[in-house]
Amino acid sequence: MSRYLVLAMHDVTPATWPACKVLLSALDEVARVPKSLLVIPNFYRGPTARNSERFCRVMSECLADGDELVLHGYAHLDDQPPGGVIDQLIRTCYTAGEGEFSAIPLAAARARIEAGSAWFAANGWPLHGFVAPAWLMNTATWQALDGLPLRYTTTLQRFYLLHPRRALKAPCLTYSVRTPARRLVSRYYLRWLAQRHADTPLLRLGLHPADAAHPDVIRHWQELLAACLETRMPVTKNGFAQVLAQAWMGGPETTVAGHAQTSY
Repeated sequence: MSRYLVLAMHDVTPATWPACKVLLSALDEVARVPKSLLVIPNFYRGPTARNSERFCRVMSECLADGDELVLHGYAHLDDQPPGGVIDQLIRTCYTAGEGEFSAIPLAAARARIEAGSAWFAANGWPLHGFVAPAWLMNTATWQALDGLPLRYTTTLQRFYLLHPRRALKAPCLTYSVRTPARRLVSRYYLRWLAQRHADTPLLRLGLHPADAAHPDVIRHWQELLAACLETRMPVTKNGFAQVLAQAWMGGPETTVAGHAQTSY
C-alpha cells in the first residue's frame, strides 16, 4: 500500500467557518488537496449549522469541489452527569467540556448520530464517517456505531473501519494553541511525530479553527503539508477507508505496509 495523508478540518460551524477558511486558504497556497471537513450540526445548541442556509450552501460547494463532509458529534458539548475523579479530569481539563460522547448513554448516542445523519441526508450530502469531539467515545458510542450504516470512525491514534470493526494505527498531528508554551511544545512534538511515523500507511493533520489566530502555527502547518506531500498521497478520510477496505479484503490476518491491524 502507498502512504497517504488526510487533512481534517475540525469543528466546522457557521461561527467558526471564517477562521477555518483562513487556515484552509493558507494551506491551498501550498497545494489544493481534498479535505475532510468535520461538521457539527448543533454546535453548543446555539445558532446552528442546521438552520443556516448560507452555511449549508457553502458546505455543498466544498463537497462539489472534492472535499468530504464528516459528522463531528452533534452539539460538541458534554452534558452528562459528573463521573469519577479521573473521568471528570478528562472530561473537563482535557476536553474543556466538549467530549460529547465520552460518557453518553446508548440511546442518546444513537439518537444524536441518527439526527446528524438525517440532517446530512436532508441536505443531499453523503455521509460515510463519524468522528467524536475530542476523539472520545465510551462503550455505548461504540455500540451505537455497530448498529449504524457508517463506514469508518477515527480516534486520536487509530483509523477504524466498521462492520466488522478493524483498526489501523494512524496518528493525528494536532496543535494545542491555548498558550505560547503549548504552541512551542506542539511545534517540536508534531515535528517529532511526523518523523517517527514517516513510514506509517496513514498520517493525519488535525486542524482546528483556533489555529488560524496564530501566524506561526499557520506557517508550520504549511511546512508540514509540503513535507508530507513529498512522500504521501492526499485523500479524504472516506477515500482512505475505501483503500483500506480493499487492502484488507484478504482477511483478518492481513497487514498493511507491515503494520498489522488490530480490533480495538
